[in-house]
Amino acid sequence: MTEAEYRKPQSDEARSSFDAEITSEFAIPDGLAVPRTGGESETTSEFALPNGLDAPQAPVVEPEGSAFSPPRTYNARHAPPAFTPPTGIPVVSLTKDLPWQDRMRTMLRMPVAERPALELVQKPEEEGGPAVPRVLDLTLRIGELLLAGGENAEDVEAAMFAVCRSYGLDRCEPNVTFTLLSISYQPSLVEDPVTASRTVRRRGTDYTRLAAVYQLVDDLSDTETHISLEDAYRRLAEIRRNRHPYPGWALTTASGLLAGSASVLVGGDLIVFVAAALGAMLGDRLAWLCAGRGLPEFYQFTVAAMPPAAIGVALTVAHVDVKASAVITGGLFALLPGRALVAGVQDGLTGFYITASARLLEVLYFFVGIVVGVLVVLYFGVQLGAKLNPDAALHIPEEPYWQLSASMLLSLTFAVLLQQERSTVLAVTLNGGVAWAVYGAMYYAGDLSPVASTAVAAGLVGLFGQLLARYRFASALPYTTAAIGPLLPGSATYFGLLSIAQNQVDEGLVSLSKAAALAMAIAIGVNLGSEISRLFLRIGSTEKRRAAKRTRGF
Repeated sequence: MTEAEYRKPQSDEARSSFDAEITSEFAIPDGLAVPRTGGESETTSEFALPNGLDAPQAPVVEPEGSAFSPPRTYNARHAPPAFTPPTGIPVVSLTKDLPWQDRMRTMLRMPVAERPALELVQKPEEEGGPAVPRVLDLTLRIGELLLAGGENAEDVEAAMFAVCRSYGLDRCEPNVTFTLLSISYQPSLVEDPVTASRTVRRRGTDYTRLAAVYQLVDDLSDTETHISLEDAYRRLAEIRRNRHPYPGWALTTASGLLAGSASVLVGGDLIVFVAAALGAMLGDRLAWLCAGRGLPEFYQFTVAAMPPAAIGVALTVAHVDVKASAVITGGLFALLPGRALVAGVQDGLTGFYITASARLLEVLYFFVGIVVGVLVVLYFGVQLGAKLNPDAALHIPEEPYWQLSASMLLSLTFAVLLQQERSTVLAVTLNGGVAWAVYGAMYYAGDLSPVASTAVAAGLVGLFGQLLARYRFASALPYTTAAIGPLLPGSATYFGLLSIAQNQVDEGLVSLSKAAALAMAIAIGVNLGSEISRLFLRIGSTEKRRAAKRTRGF
């Protein structure tokens, strides 16, 4: 059939045989009823889904929002690191049986993105955990006690970081200065941080309280002990209310025995021992009187330095055959701020320059107060005709057994003045004896420089003190501060002041410069000994305790 014939209209017969509208040969004729079987629908599209087949629903697309809003599935507690370095994030595994100081110090020196994942130590009593402001407040109060007790800034930051992590706050950044403590907690990179601060207005030396705070932080950091926030506050309140382990009369007696022992180290005899002890005890009582009247510590040191110098000048004016320089030197040993000096230099060496500057400025003010008090007495003594000889510093007799015994007694009494626990007094006494034995062997027997001898002896003090502290999981201050007492530059300070009082300014400045060099040797030696002990402790690879590295010239 051609195309023209196909388009030709059909006849009436052809149109009457079938319905004109139905042209398919598969069409059902009219009148024939076909029952429905519940099968497929009448839809004949090949893309239609059969009945009974459930298609998965398409995921709900989140509405477009700000780039800084967190995703719906984001969890701040189990969040991934914010940034990945090009070389990848190194695997960090800290040994759990290490002291918390080493573990927290290691993490503080890491960037936030590279710190190990937080393992919850505390079991929160409620679903949301403890309130963040209360945790930060507890952290600041613990840091205040440590800083006021003389602890260095690095260990204070480590303690604050340990307390925060023990309650599940891992994104914390503590900041410690000489008078201000602050801490900031940021739940995530997209949430506002919470910041709190606290001012340290009063300082006091009580190493028993310091040891109790260390024990509290150690218990909080332990995964096996679960201390609630209320229990931590209760223990902290008990630490604050604790009385000093030694009464006032014991402290005054210890001050006198310290001065007497120091006078024996520089060649004094029994009369000198008694005279130095009386002068130091009188100065201690006068300082307590000034403190009770609200006078600043500068004037307290000035007043406390006068009685030993006055007794030495009086013995010289009375023509008593004693070594007056030993009396005055012994009195100065009880006043020299060795603890603040070591802490200040240690803060500077560990990168806390603001705190170090403030501590060293405090040491300078105390030293100036001592200088003023002694110079006033020496000036009037010279005017009265007292024959004080600066060259006596060159004629110190060598009595090793007496001097060794005196050095150990000095360390023991120094420990009492620092309000140390009775269990630590014996260890620090032996440490002080070792320090003086090493110094005497190098300076007297080996004829080496006094600065080098002092630095080596102080390094051993820091090494042994740090090892004892790590053995007992405690602070190193009770084992090092009192042990450096026999090494303090009391004689160099006195003879420098005497030369200035006799108008020999050049010789006086040289002697005072020697005293400053000895003081720096003590502080650097103690810090170096501590760092050497940490270097050989098992804290993992060397990458885990990184410090700042700078190119020379920049």
